[in-house]
Amino acid sequence: MTATPLDPALIRRAPKVLLHDHLDGGLRPQTIIELAAEQGYRGLPFTDPIELGRWFRRGANQGSLELYLETFEHTVGVLQTREALVRVAAECVEDLVADGVVYAEVRHAPELSTQGGLTLDEVVEAILAGFRVGVARSPGRPIVIRFLATAMRQADRASEIAELALRHRDAGVVGFDIAGPEAGHPPGRFADAFRRLVHASFHLTLHAGEGYGLPSIREALDLGAERLGHGVRIVDDIEVEGEGHVRLGRLAAYVRDRRIPLELCPTSNVHSGAAASIATHPIDLLRRLRFRVTVNTDNRLMSDVTLSSEFAALDAAFGLGLDEIEWLTLNAMKSAFLPFDERLSLITDTIKPGFAVLRQEQSAGH
Repeated sequence: MTATPLDPALIRRAPKVLLHDHLDGGLRPQTIIELAAEQGYRGLPFTDPIELGRWFRRGANQGSLELYLETFEHTVGVLQTREALVRVAAECVEDLVADGVVYAEVRHAPELSTQGGLTLDEVVEAILAGFRVGVARSPGRPIVIRFLATAMRQADRASEIAELALRHRDAGVVGFDIAGPEAGHPPGRFADAFRRLVHASFHLTLHAGEGYGLPSIREALDLGAERLGHGVRIVDDIEVEGEGHVRLGRLAAYVRDRRIPLELCPTSNVHSGAAASIATHPIDLLRRLRFRVTVNTDNRLMSDVTLSSEFAALDAAFGLGLDEIEWLTLNAMKSAFLPFDERLSLITDTIKPGFAVLRQEQSAGH
């Protein structure tokens, strides 16, 4: 444990990896206001970017996943044109680059952006085009960014989205996800879609173990999930006994033994009620037990976070230090839905050298 918290600027410069970030949860408030004006969208609670940002944060921080999800009405509302999707995707890349992210998988549910007449394919094509624009605007600060196609639990379009993802798998779509309210919407009803994806050797990550408990984690794994979106409730299968002894239940042991990645989003988990606070977040126990823990943002607008601020909060709470942040970053890169050679290249050519430089600076400073 480090004696003093790390300098936030140092954390921001560290080469980081992000696996769980929603495009519609990361818009800039000013962009929402401008898109609403351009599109004639009415209903924004504020037209001042500072006040609008505060409104989103207040709305999300209610201790309920269902209430948390209600704040997306307005971000989704302005993501109904190709121009808006391209702009928001490009700005997403710019914001991640500014935060030191070198690899990111950003997700969105294309079905949410078809209210203005766009087809599912046009939504995906616009987002991928926006990613290319954002990368082109960031010369000298390379980032690799890929897309996860998401289907909504409460809808009935998983098969369509699965086929959509497969159509674009060679253009930048690297995985499939199910999101939305967990309680009352089991993903098992989409089993045929999951079988189709597994048969096609396509990657799966499912939201599970956030708003609902261990049964959602078990079901996600049974359906072929390679990663758990959040998965924080796996702690319900871990018993901490006297004198620091820990006993893992069968499911928790399986998740750890199989190195199944947990896409933990600390601040969002607190806002949605999956954890009581950062200081008591199960991520500390899970990392000490050496689960395949990764740190993520979930929704940067709603939770007012960056990946750097998430690491800074965890460092302040648990004294992570630079070595542990690197371990968590390597966990994420090893778990990415990117071909092995590309993952290895980012680890050996970018991540490890980047942390080595920061450690040298840290040592020189002492």
